[in-house]
Amino acid sequence: MKLAVLVAVLLIVGAVVAIVAQRRSVREPGPASDLDAEADANRWVVRLGAGLAGIDVRAQAGAGGSAAQSLTDATEHLRTARAQLTAARTPDQYAQVTRTAVEGLHHVQAARTGLGMDAGVGAGAGAAGQVPMPMPMPMPVSVSVRTAISGPVDQAGRVVRNSERPSRAASRSVTAAS
Repeated sequence: MKLAVLVAVLLIVGAVVAIVAQRRSVREPGPASDLDAEADANRWVVRLGAGLAGIDVRAQAGAGGSAAQSLTDATEHLRTARAQLTAARTPDQYAQVTRTAVEGLHHVQAARTGLGMDAGVGAGAGAAGQVPMPMPMPMPVSVSVRTAISGPVDQAGRVVRNSERPSRAASRSVTAAS
């Protein structure tokens, strides 16, 4: 009996040690699947596009020197990342798309700095190795709601039920044939 308890305790301790060793050996967990890798790469490409779209056209037109070159480089990185994303099928290819988009974000940050704009969050790594996303500002939204009514309505705008509709037979005069 004592031997069985000792073996059980040793098995449990061995399992715990194996689990802890396995968790420590995993440095940086990657995407869980190809779909996760694709979604992550797509998020970076969209973020790069949003970074370029956030720069005012008048500021772009007045950009000179390094700011104009940074805008050109960022635009080229966006085109390249979109093309890579279209062709990507493996997690390594999606990782390349992510790297291209992050490089483009560095160029956007340099362009914004050259234009005298706030550099924004940029492409600096956060605590977990990921770029922190900016928090959206609360914006007022007005929504108008219209109700569509199918069927006849009376002069007051109320829906007329079938039982309230005058029938054609009731409005026709019928003559008796003799």
